[in-house]
Amino acid sequence: MNNHEIDFKLHGDDMQFVEVELDPQETVIAEAGSLMMMEDQIKMETIFGDGSSSSDSGMMGKLFGAGKRLLTGESLFMTAFTNEGYDKKRVSFASPYPGKIIPMDLSELGGKIICQKDAFLAAAKGVSVGIEFQRKIGTGFFGGEGFIMQKLEGDGMTFVHAGGTIHKKELAAGEVLRVDTGCLVAMTSGVDYNIEFVKGVKTALFGGEGLFFATLKGPGTVWVQSLPFSRLASRVFAAMPQNGGSSDEGSIAKGLFNLFNDK
Repeated sequence: MNNHEIDFKLHGDDMQFVEVELDPQETVIAEAGSLMMMEDQIKMETIFGDGSSSSDSGMMGKLFGAGKRLLTGESLFMTAFTNEGYDKKRVSFASPYPGKIIPMDLSELGGKIICQKDAFLAAAKGVSVGIEFQRKIGTGFFGGEGFIMQKLEGDGMTFVHAGGTIHKKELAAGEVLRVDTGCLVAMTSGVDYNIEFVKGVKTALFGGEGLFFATLKGPGTVWVQSLPFSRLASRVFAAMPQNGGSSDEGSIAKGLFNLFNDK
């Protein structure tokens, strides 16, 4: 085993947090800003990259690891939490928005997971957090998650978060699943990922589901979310009062009043 073997417990339902139990000298890495609480004698240290062995080999290795994170739109830094006491200690990390935390044992998933760029939450020290370049140009331009996705490699525990309800789908060899591009959370490395244009002009323009969707071809495992953060954010923004006014849903009379009042 190259990774620290950590124990964990999930708490909550829609606004979850994960409690990680660390033995003496065990370390967990996490995204900056994800800490919820921690017990005494846990040392918190800001590090370049992900703290894996590949990024510990000199300054160039650390800069390369940090640069990979910058390409995915994440911070240059991560935070390492190490138990420096003599007993078991606990540290907890919270989801940044309503949804679920998915614990993944990379040793049972082929040692590699590909996920959307903002899905990673925390992992045992030794898990490598890198980038995955999509081979196909269409995937890069229209994939919804950009040309680059995150790649989690190793043989330890990692925690991924996503919005709404999470559905895990096992794809047989040759089985195809079409997913809204924003709803794709993660997949194992054996899944073939491509982008298809929605057929039919009327469907594309008036269907309300966007012009493209992801086509996933097995074999492998796929995780799908019911509420992408971008969809949640757009609904919240649309419901916000405009020009500093109050928001009264369903008030047709007020809308007509505002229309004539602007003349």
